[in-house]
Amino acid sequence: MKRVSLTGLGAIALIATAPFVGQIPGIANVWHSGSAVAQNVKTQPQIQLRLEAEKRVVAQDQQGKQSQKWQPLKGQVAVRPGDVLRYTLSGENKSDRPVNNLTLNQPIPKGMVYVLKSVKVANNAKVIYSIDGGRTYVENPTVKVTLPDGKVETKPAPAIAYTNIRLQIPSLAAKTTVKATYQTQVR
Repeated sequence: MKRVSLTGLGAIALIATAPFVGQIPGIANVWHSGSAVAQNVKTQPQIQLRLEAEKRVVAQDQQGKQSQKWQPLKGQVAVRPGDVLRYTLSGENKSDRPVNNLTLNQPIPKGMVYVLKSVKVANNAKVIYSIDGGRTYVENPTVKVTLPDGKVETKPAPAIAYTNIRLQIPSLAAKTTVKATYQTQVR
C-alpha cells in the first residue's frame, strides 16, 4: 500500500513542477523545442497535374483542300471508330524548389490505340513505353513473332500493343510547367 502512495506522490510532484520548468533558464528551450522544429519543416514540392483531350476535326474547303483543327472535348462527347484524340498532360511545379526525377505515367485508354511516335514533350524528358500493362517500360517495345517457317523474330511492337506511356523528367524548375501531348485513335 505504501508503494502505491509513493507512486502517487511522485506523479503529483511531476505534475506540480511541469508548469515551472519553462521559468528555469536553460530548460525552457528544451521544453519548447518541439514547436521550433515544427516551424522549420520545409514543405514538399507540389505538382499539379492536368489532362485535357481534343478531337481532330478535318474540314474540306470549296477547292477540296483539307485542313485540320483540334476541338476541345468537354463533358460527354461522342467519338466514332477512326477518330483521333490528342491528350495534353501538364505538370506544374507550384513550389519554390525544383523537382528532380519527376515521373509521369499515362495509360492508353481502353478502346484506343496509341498513334506511334506522336508524343511531343520538352524539358529533356525521356519517353518510354509499356506493352504489358505498365509492369515494364522500354524506349522501343518489341514483340516476338513466329514466322510461317517456324523461326522466331523480334519486331517492333505494333501500335495496338502499347498500354502505357511514361515520361521521365530529370528536373522541373520551381514555378514552371512541363507539357506533353500524345495521340490515340478510337478502335
